[in-house]
Amino acid sequence: QVQLVESGGGLVQAGGSQRLSCAASGSIFGINAMGWYRQAPGKQRELVAIITSGSTTTYADPVKGRFTISRDNAKNTVYLQMNGLKPEDSAVYYCYVKKWPKTDYWGQGTQVTVSS
Repeated sequence: QVQLVESGGGLVQAGGSQRLSCAASGSIFGINAMGWYRQAPGKQRELVAIITSGSTTTYADPVKGRFTISRDNAKNTVYLQMNGLKPEDSAVYYCYVKKWPKTDYWGQGTQVTVSS
C-alpha cells in the first residue's frame, strides 16, 4: 500500500498563487507516475498534471502555462505550483500515484478556492 499526504490549498484571490505538495510513503517501490487531478462540485474528476519517473510532464489544456508540476524522487514528493489562479480552478485537488504495473492510489484531497 502507498499512503499519500497532501498539503497546501486553501483560499486565494484570483491571480494569486498556491503550491500543493503530496508525499508518498509505504510501499513506494515501483512508483511511476505522480500527479494531480481535481474535481469541482457537480463535475467529474479531471486530470490537472502528471509527471513520470523520467520527468515527462503532461498538462491539461486549461492549466498550461500557469501550473507547473515537479517531483523530488529522493523525498517521494510531487508538487504543483499554481500561478495566475482563476475562479474556475476552484476544486478539490487530489494527489495521484500510479505504481507498476497498474495500481492507482489517491490522496484524501485538498480544497482550493479562488475568489474573484
